[in-house]
Amino acid sequence: MQCSLRTNTYQTSLTAKYCNPEMAQLFSQRSRHLQWRRLWLLLVGLRKSLAITTDALEKMKQHLEVIDQDFETARAEELIRRHDVTAHVHAFGAVAPAAASIMHSGATSCFVTDNTKLILMRNAPGPSPSRTT
Repeated sequence: MQCSLRTNTYQTSLTAKYCNPEMAQLFSQRSRHLQWRRLWLLLVGLRKSLAITTDALEKMKQHLEVIDQDFETARAEELIRRHDVTAHVHAFGAVAPAAASIMHSGATSCFVTDNTKLILMRNAPGPSPSRTT
């Protein structure tokens, strides 16, 4: 798997000073976009009535990991589409074409962005409502 340090760690001017490596990785572009793909896979899996094929689901599962080429595809598409989520839908659809037309069907951008933020915060180390007794 191709991995770039730039997409594997959260990047701000404060990261090096205040952020531990585990948190930087958890909130990285790669982690966030992997979660987007997991959510799209879940959405498609729950919407079997759309006549998605087993092959389409398998292709999505095979390409959950976000590689550097996926980021390049999404960057190029974002210049055209002017929307980060739509660009990543296109990039995921490029590697899982059988599911491309329905992977984001019926969802808004907030489906992946907001749910991903909640999932990443839940998975962050330290105290959280789901971890306290």
